[in-house]
Amino acid sequence: MEFAKRMNYFGEGVFATLMKMKQDKISRGERVIDLSIGAPNIPPADHILKVMAEEVLKKDNYIYAISDTRELHEAVAQWYDRRYGVTLDADTEIVSLLGSQEGLSHIALSIADSGDVVLVPDPCYPVFADGPRIAGAEVHYMPLRKEKDYLIDFDEIPEEIARRAKLMVVSYPNNPTTAMAPDWFYDELIAFARKYDIIVLHDNAYSELVFDGASCGSFLAHEGAKEVGVEFNSLSKTYGLAGARVGFCVGNPQVVKMLTLLKSNMDYGMFLPIQKAAIAAITGDQSCVAATRQAYENRRNSLCDGLISIGWKVDRCPGTMFVWAKLPEGYENSVEFVKLLLDKAGVIVTPGSAFGPSGEGYVRMALVQDEPEIREAIANIEKSGILDQ
Repeated sequence: MEFAKRMNYFGEGVFATLMKMKQDKISRGERVIDLSIGAPNIPPADHILKVMAEEVLKKDNYIYAISDTRELHEAVAQWYDRRYGVTLDADTEIVSLLGSQEGLSHIALSIADSGDVVLVPDPCYPVFADGPRIAGAEVHYMPLRKEKDYLIDFDEIPEEIARRAKLMVVSYPNNPTTAMAPDWFYDELIAFARKYDIIVLHDNAYSELVFDGASCGSFLAHEGAKEVGVEFNSLSKTYGLAGARVGFCVGNPQVVKMLTLLKSNMDYGMFLPIQKAAIAAITGDQSCVAATRQAYENRRNSLCDGLISIGWKVDRCPGTMFVWAKLPEGYENSVEFVKLLLDKAGVIVTPGSAFGPSGEGYVRMALVQDEPEIREAIANIEKSGILDQ
């Protein structure tokens, strides 16, 4: 059998590899504390679950959705107005995604042709680069450096690359670096996109998970943003609906129209009970959002303060549900360190190299365990001796 050459770009997903390593250890009767995959363990609030349960029992809801309901679009428009101060047209500026991952893997198909350039941050969530590769586009990495607060430096993008670029993927608060972007950055981003006629995709999955009293808004709230691009948002982490796969693409009506057209040829829409649950989430009692944020902040404090106390110098993340940690002194290869950490301490994290060339030398830790498990992980790391290099 012969297969598509594009598959040569893809190895086994990093999270599938980590899962095999975890299962091998568990099969030997050993305990593993998993801080690798960003799979939230905070469930949806009761009022969201109640709506989902009621709607699942309605037989009429098992038809093809085909498209989003008007009610869903109106709810998203109200949510963006209330939460971000952004006005959206419910008819032309909103389309649902079967999770942000689905949208990120497909949107380049509607924008870039084979050989076109897509600008992608480095390090980045893997599908930022994988989606354009599926479309046959050429990926150009934009390095995110700690000394520049992990912000994209537009002056570093070669002129000839910028002129060939069709799409630019940007994401703050950033996964994996956890960095946040100031207002002036978005002004520069919009000016750059206008100059080179580049469509911007801003992934805003973590706007509610920011700590220490900080706040985070929307790319679309900045003047001119809607003229150059769209924003993806997600209910996975904020409302605990990760397995339900609920996301949205909002903003520029032309981009939304083309993605909607593409999706109409690829899927039959979001399951109607999930649409109802999404509406309940974004229009109902929002106290669950504050509670979720506080839970992640408490976990951040426990993990970062604990690691610092045992000699691993890590930075406190300002947001997201991750910690981006430089490898302890004496280590250089992130994959080898991850294997050693699992073997010696029973703790599994994600190697920074999985997020692109600039991720080497770091690991990403997900705040997906409760505080007792986090404290246990820290104790195991200290007892393992791997920091005594």
